[in-house]
Amino acid sequence: MVQPCWLVKGFCLRCSSININLRNLTRAGDRDTPSLRGKTNIWRDFVSGKKKEVVWPVLPPGISLTDTHCHLDMDDYQDDYRQVIDNAVKCGVQRIITIGIDLESSRKAIELAASDEHIYASVGVHPHNVSGLIVDHYDELRRLAASPKVVGFGEIGLDLVKSYAPVAEQKEHFKRQVTLAKELDLPLIVHDREAHVEVMEILAQAAPFPAGGVMHCFSGDPALAKQVMSLGFYLSVPGVVTFNKAETMQEVVRTVPLSSLLLETDGPYLAPVPRRGKRNEPALLLFTAARVAELKGVSLGEVASATTANACRLFGF
Repeated sequence: MVQPCWLVKGFCLRCSSININLRNLTRAGDRDTPSLRGKTNIWRDFVSGKKKEVVWPVLPPGISLTDTHCHLDMDDYQDDYRQVIDNAVKCGVQRIITIGIDLESSRKAIELAASDEHIYASVGVHPHNVSGLIVDHYDELRRLAASPKVVGFGEIGLDLVKSYAPVAEQKEHFKRQVTLAKELDLPLIVHDREAHVEVMEILAQAAPFPAGGVMHCFSGDPALAKQVMSLGFYLSVPGVVTFNKAETMQEVVRTVPLSSLLLETDGPYLAPVPRRGKRNEPALLLFTAARVAELKGVSLGEVASATTANACRLFGF
């Protein structure tokens, strides 16, 4: 008997076709991860430690998802990188953008994109890494951005929680990278951590943005969401939306139209329930999409179709 999948309002999902030979969606050495066969699997609940059944959502035929923000170059994927990509594709995640956070990771993102039809790249310098940027570095960013599969400029922005770089330097280089992205006609991929006012001030001064942009891992309230959308930007929803206490993010998802939403993993970080606290990867985007569908009262297929269409519009796939 095929069991019903994770409940999504308005759509009955059935697991029958996925057969993924995983090193099992987590770091090596995690003994609690099951083999995934598209049916009920046993996972250990990350809070209680008790085993619980998890049934994977399955996309309708012909519909795919796009992970608009992942860090595939990180060491977390070193041991099973090929399997991670294969898992994603088998789960219907047909496009993954791997994100540059400094010059080295931007180069690596381009290399990974060139090696696989499912992978695209962005280039940019994360606010943690902007100290010491000089003109030569900006010249290299310009050269890297000309690579064929570069579809966005980022991850750039401000981070007032972990100020590895002084705030004044963060602001200076955020502004300079915004200017460069506009010159290159690339959509912005913006990092905003506890810096809503400052980020919006810089973006408002730099507007308009003909190539558009996205607020990565959106963490604001519905009022901020309206401001972001007024710039022509999308809001990207991470796995955090599956957390019980993520009430503000869930309210944003309920109120913002699907036409303004993207989906992301931010892997290897922020794995959704039921893998919260473990390594995140693109295949797990299914759980984020299913939660968005539940919050909006629509089918998983509708969420996948809309968010993938949005990603195609923004990034020009």
